[in-house]
Amino acid sequence: MKWVSAVLLCLLVMLQYRLWFGKNSIPDYLSMQKEVEIQSIQNANLKQRNSLLIADIEDLKIGLDAAEERARNDLGLIKQGETFYRILPSEN
Repeated sequence: MKWVSAVLLCLLVMLQYRLWFGKNSIPDYLSMQKEVEIQSIQNANLKQRNSLLIADIEDLKIGLDAAEERARNDLGLIKQGETFYRILPSEN
């Protein structure tokens, strides 16, 4: 009877060791769960950026107004007959 109890106790200790310190243990599970949360946040940010880029592409496909606005803001487009004024802040 003592022999069976010793074997069962040994098996219990080995299973507990594997649960807490072995491969795919509880600490491994918790660290992977944190990595999944971080990746989910990154994916959400990328989805938001992609939706903004898709909206920008659709605006550019629809008309020339969006392209002209973008050229004015990004490239400093000035049409023929327009006058460009540059206002500098005071040095005070």
